[in-house]
Amino acid sequence: MRVITTIEEMQNTISHAKQDGQSIGYVPTMGFLHEGHLTLMEKAREENDIVVISIFVNPLQFGPTEDLSSYPRDFERDKELAEKKMVDYIFYPSVEEMYPHPSSITIKVNERTDVLCGKSRPGHFDGVATVLTKLFHIVQPERAYFGTKDAQQVAVVEGLVNDFHFPIEIIPVETVREMDGLAKSSRNVNLLPNEREQAPILYQSLLRAKEMILEGERNPQTVITFITEMIAENTDGKIDYIEAYSYPMLEEMTKLNGKFIIAMAVKFSKARLIDNIILEINEK
Repeated sequence: MRVITTIEEMQNTISHAKQDGQSIGYVPTMGFLHEGHLTLMEKAREENDIVVISIFVNPLQFGPTEDLSSYPRDFERDKELAEKKMVDYIFYPSVEEMYPHPSSITIKVNERTDVLCGKSRPGHFDGVATVLTKLFHIVQPERAYFGTKDAQQVAVVEGLVNDFHFPIEIIPVETVREMDGLAKSSRNVNLLPNEREQAPILYQSLLRAKEMILEGERNPQTVITFITEMIAENTDGKIDYIEAYSYPMLEEMTKLNGKFIIAMAVKFSKARLIDNIILEINEK
């Protein structure tokens, strides 16, 4: 495994690989890797000749109230984990390498961002789209891998790739979960013991909602109310949002039909947890 820190070296390395007819699988990360990231790497390893991950804490996607400097970093640990997953290259650029001067062109995401987590983070997905545009050009993968735990990000990335005709297949990978169903996250370590016991209720409420829908419930508000009450009655968490939208367009629905997402964010004392399910019901 090789660590590459410059754009020029990364592009030259990929160019040689493509000349040899090798396919490139890519996993973009901000580091501090967890099992969700490792699952993406495993999937990329299965489907490609070469696996590239990037570790770059992108300043453009942090809002004015979010502390970029406090974002967790541990490159040596990340490097060991990536090597165990047989990653070929880590692209590990500095901020100065990625943004040597103020951008003359900006990317603004117009759709799929004013709901769910994007509603409280204006400009966040503009930063995500900008850095991914740069990274996709640098790494030039055939396939890029993203976890569906952050389904809004997947939807935005699919829109970016489709609108700008990137020759990249976006591969969504199922959320990795603990034995009790809690979505794995680096934030889970911040849960108090009693909160950790309560946290699986989030996914359980989504599974119960899924049962309701499969049994015929089509009113999104009825489903949202059920989930809200289940979480309120069984946890100390404060609900940030529970919402249902078409997917991946993330538009409001009066009836649950077609492909849609039910997503939530719940704040505990020192951790904000997100989870979702994506379903498809095809009725005329």
